[in-house]
Amino acid sequence: MFQGSSALTLDAKGRVSIPTRHRDALMAQAEGRLTLTRHPDGCLLIYPRPTWEVKREQIAAFPMQARALQRLLLGNAQDVELDNAGRILIAPELRTAAALNRDVMLLGLGAHFELWDAAVLAQREQEMLAQGMPEVLNQFSF
Repeated sequence: MFQGSSALTLDAKGRVSIPTRHRDALMAQAEGRLTLTRHPDGCLLIYPRPTWEVKREQIAAFPMQARALQRLLLGNAQDVELDNAGRILIAPELRTAAALNRDVMLLGLGAHFELWDAAVLAQREQEMLAQGMPEVLNQFSF
């Protein structure tokens, strides 16, 4: 179960270091093999490969009405591996699609991660908080 946020830096070659606290789990679960793809919200999704393989089958089974989402998720999926320094290389196409600059945020969301440009994420969070909680969460208590 991945959780928490990490402020990271994208290096000049497009690599980002996965935080140490997640590396052991990724090595145990997936031998350091990950899959990156685009998310409709504008970030990148990062899945341990075994989790992605299950998710990929679910996405492939989407009905024709969801072809655009299928194209976004499957058509942009790229397999990567952690290098000896615990880094992954993010392809230029994915960096551009997610508007990733030097400062990025990695968010653990259970079985996968989201990778955001830090400024974009801060803006999104500010907008979300200004809108208030959705009605569906009225029964939720902190």
